[in-house]
This record gives sequence, structure tokens and C-alpha cells, in this order.
Amino acid sequence: MTFLPRLYQSSADWAAARQKRILLFGMSGLGKTYVSDMLRAQGEWFHYSVDYRIGTRYMGELISDEFKREAMKVPHLRDLLMSDSIYIASNITFNNLKPLSTYLGKPGDPAKGGLSIDEYRKRQEQHHDAERAALLDAPRFIARAEELYGYPHFVCDSGGSICEVVDPDDSQDEILRSLAGSMLLVWIKGSEAHSDELVRRFEKAPKPMCYRAAFTDANWEEFLRENNVKEDEVDPNAFVRFAYRRAMASRQPAYAAMARNWGVTVTAEEVSEANSPQAFEALIGRAIDRV
Repeated sequence: MTFLPRLYQSSADWAAARQKRILLFGMSGLGKTYVSDMLRAQGEWFHYSVDYRIGTRYMGELISDEFKREAMKVPHLRDLLMSDSIYIASNITFNNLKPLSTYLGKPGDPAKGGLSIDEYRKRQEQHHDAERAALLDAPRFIARAEELYGYPHFVCDSGGSICEVVDPDDSQDEILRSLAGSMLLVWIKGSEAHSDELVRRFEKAPKPMCYRAAFTDANWEEFLRENNVKEDEVDPNAFVRFAYRRAMASRQPAYAAMARNWGVTVTAEEVSEANSPQAFEALIGRAIDRV
């Protein structure tokens, strides 16, 4: 199989490029948004957030409708909604994606805020469809960012679940060919210590995540069996904690294949030390030469 050549073949190519275009991927919490915010603040980088695009363009109506559905259960709010006296919408920002994660939800006991497993699967698939569309939108935004706003450089901050909607070992993967043809894909790779810290954070504040259907089904069945509970007895937080470390382990090989076949790798330690746009650009040059 022949994979697309990387957009920049050497650090010299990268340094000389009038337009620098990168896509950051890896587990949430390792620096994708930190780097994107830093580059955007420099003034010459357009920041395209895949999660923001999902939550506004592709799932915004679903999210707002869910808020309205809950409001309709409250008589006073129902009356105000029915008379067009109030307006309900999500307030998603690059750094606050809670409306999206809240909509995705967690499966389990309704009394603890859980969704039925069928509803959970439906929302996961909605997110998959939206993520594919948002990723395919990214190359179009490169041209838009330059033509409309005059940004010469472009950083795409992808969600941690990008590896759930692509096949990194397929040289004809539609999404990866589109992305790699217009950007340099950069994996921010965490260490074991980073993994332990991410698990510690997640244990403290478990949040909804998006997985492949087969992964969700396998973990759901295993959780029910190990804990001897019925579907509507599952503690939603207990299930997502159960699935998180397994998700980290399953995603690492996929991220590695994406970097090997389509991009480059930098470590989370290197990213944390690159505390300026110039330092980060130099880091990307070194990563290209390592390939």
C-alpha cells in the first residue's frame, strides 16, 4: 500500500513553508488545545477545533433540542417556551465543550442520570457521523481562513476519538487522505506517567466519551457480567471509568499507526517544553527529520 507523502519532507521544507498546516491528535489532556490556543494567540494561526465544529454545525440542533426537552418537563419553562418567551441554546466554546459531552451522556441507571444503552448507542453513532463530517470540513477551512481572514497558518485541534472513525492502515482511507493531503498530522504521545495522570483525572471527574460500537458493546457486556447487574442498575460513572483505561490501551496502537503511516510524533514532554510558537515550530521540524 502506498500512503500519501507527508506535506513537509524535511525541517528545511517546514521552515521555508509560507503556509504551515498541522493537525494535532492524541488523547485528550496531553496538550492539543494548549498548543492550538498558544498558536492562535500569536496572531498568524487559524484554530480549527473539530469538537467545536461537531457541537455547533453538526450536533447543535440535537443538543438544543435535548435542553428544550428537559425544559418542557417544567411547567413554568414549558409555558415560556410555548409562547416563544425564552430561547434555549447551548453556549459551546473552544474551551467549554460540556454541552456536547452532556448530550453524549453515559449509559445506566436513569435515576443517576444514565441513558438506556440503545439511546447511548444512537448518540454515539450521531457523534461518529458528525466527527467524520467535521474532519472532512477541515481542508476547506484552510482556504477559508486565508481567503477571508488572511491567516497564513492553520492548526486543526482534533478530538481524542479521531482514531475511532478512521482506519490508519488503509492507504485509501477517505478521511486520512483528505487530512494528510492538506496538513501534517502530529501525534502528541503520552508516557506511562501521563497515562496514570489522565486516569487519575478521569477517576475524579468522569466524562462521556465516544467509542467504536464494537468497543462499547464489548465493554458493556463485560461490565454487566463482572458486576452482575442489569442494564438499568448500572452506575453511569462506574461504567465510563471502567471503559476509560481500556480505551486508552485500544487507542494507542491506532494513534501510533496514524503517525507511522500518515504523520509524525512528538512527546507530551516535548510539547510542554515548547512554550512559544517559535519553539513549537522548531519541535515540528525535529519531528519531521526524525521520520
